[in-house]
Amino acid sequence: MLIFLSVFMWASGLFLLSKNLSILVEWTMLNLLLTPMKFMLICDPVGVIYGATVLFIAANVMMFSKFYMSNDPFINRFSVLVMLFVTSMMALIFIPNLMALLLGWDGLGITSFILVIYYQNPKSLGAGMITAMMNRIGDVMILIAIALTLNQGHWTITNMWPTPTLGFQALMIMVAGCTKSAQMPFSSWLPAAMAAPTPVSALVHSSTLVTAGVFLLIRFYPFLHLWTHFNNILLFISVLTMFMAGISATTECDMKKIIALSTLSQLGVMMCSIGLNSPTMATFHMITHALFKALLFICAGQLIANHMHGQDLRWMGNLASQNPMTSSSILVANMALCGLPFLAGFYSKDLIMEYMLTSGFNTLMIAMSFMAIGFTTFYSIRFSLLVIWSPLNHLPLFNPTETYSTMIPMSMMSFMSIIIGSLMLWIMPIQTIPLLMPLSSKIMTISMIMVGMLISWYLTLKKVVSDALLLKMHLTNYASCMMWFLVVLSTQPIINSSLKTSHHNLLKHSDQGWFEQLTAQGLFSKMISSIGMLIQKTNLYTPTSLITSSAIGRLTYTTTPNLFNSMAKVAYMKH
Repeated sequence: MLIFLSVFMWASGLFLLSKNLSILVEWTMLNLLLTPMKFMLICDPVGVIYGATVLFIAANVMMFSKFYMSNDPFINRFSVLVMLFVTSMMALIFIPNLMALLLGWDGLGITSFILVIYYQNPKSLGAGMITAMMNRIGDVMILIAIALTLNQGHWTITNMWPTPTLGFQALMIMVAGCTKSAQMPFSSWLPAAMAAPTPVSALVHSSTLVTAGVFLLIRFYPFLHLWTHFNNILLFISVLTMFMAGISATTECDMKKIIALSTLSQLGVMMCSIGLNSPTMATFHMITHALFKALLFICAGQLIANHMHGQDLRWMGNLASQNPMTSSSILVANMALCGLPFLAGFYSKDLIMEYMLTSGFNTLMIAMSFMAIGFTTFYSIRFSLLVIWSPLNHLPLFNPTETYSTMIPMSMMSFMSIIIGSLMLWIMPIQTIPLLMPLSSKIMTISMIMVGMLISWYLTLKKVVSDALLLKMHLTNYASCMMWFLVVLSTQPIINSSLKTSHHNLLKHSDQGWFEQLTAQGLFSKMISSIGMLIQKTNLYTPTSLITSSAIGRLTYTTTPNLFNSMAKVAYMKH
């Protein structure tokens, strides 16, 4: 069913692209203080083609989950959650109204939290909480942007115009996109989300959750680029993210974390393209990256299932003779990730890097971007060499099987990872400035790819690649594994501040403060004190007055709560 929907949407997207046509459907639900509440759907070429890509990946992931989750007693619940996840992403793609956009935006956040904690253990719960709390920052930013957009009289993304609060609105939307796409300094949740089952990771880290922020900025770009500082800030953040993710991936041995960090690096490339004033190239790279990254996760899930759910690269090896289909798919996906010529990643990544060279931006930013390209090639080749051609290092208990539930998705995704780059370049009009550059600049991207491959191959021959690259330098290795200490900074201060808040503010100021004074215990004390002061003022020290006061106190204990509260309120007001 999903495959047929994907094919239909691909055909519809090509038709809309050929006619340069967008379809907008609008329903007015109510008018609130002259502000109409509308539900809108937009079918434009970018959204329809990307929606078709999401459905194609979801279909292959669901087919793969039949094998990977075959022993799960709650497979039906898992399937429903995955479909809710995909539905939320489709709502985010096709809804151009900022208010209604929250359906898809919050739907992604809620379902991603449920899927990350699918394996019910403390580690998964911690990862889910980090994911949820980081994404809640973006949700708050979206709500603030909605409030600031109210003065325009509508929330339609396509019709927004400059206002005095333009800079603040653009900043809120940019922070929301950076939190959802795990840009600096909100990057720590993305590797933590690897606690989810591998089919979920194939969706989350390819075409749904992490690309939602990129897609939001692409949708808002005609409005965002009106802010003078938007492009420079986004470019700086994205280059830092690319560089940090590349360094961190070279020191990892966990297979899923390496793939997650490669996703983070490619998200930096997409954000960099938006910062370079070219959202069309960002869309191009987002579509190509979604396909080969989903393929890489499916291959990783096959390896994890075969190796007793172990994820350490150093356990694996000799895959070429045991799982030929899986090893071929890993090679295709990794070469596309590196940007090897004529595969999917080459057409988009090479174009973005050439555009950056001719843009006249900071030399340091350009150097860090090309170093990130070299790091990407390094850990991709390291991944392939350790898994495919290194000696067998795992336990004898090993089951190298390939079923139709894994081979069919691998073959379909591999085919798309090979042809999607050239196909999109032919059908998608990418308008850029003429790229006039010397030959040395033209071959710089290919040169960095070759340098990364040679360094990785050399270290493999020297038998030192099995250890982390910077393992001997403990502080540097720890900093890289902790993503430049972002993991520590994103968790410990939040925990300490929450405990401090709960102790000082809630306990001392609430439970032992206002709550104690304004609830039953405090009001009763005030009432008894008021009665005592009244007796003292009237000098009623006779036995009759004492009996009356004690009777009033006894009556207070035995009356109903409502009567007690009313008497206490009267006594407190008199006091």
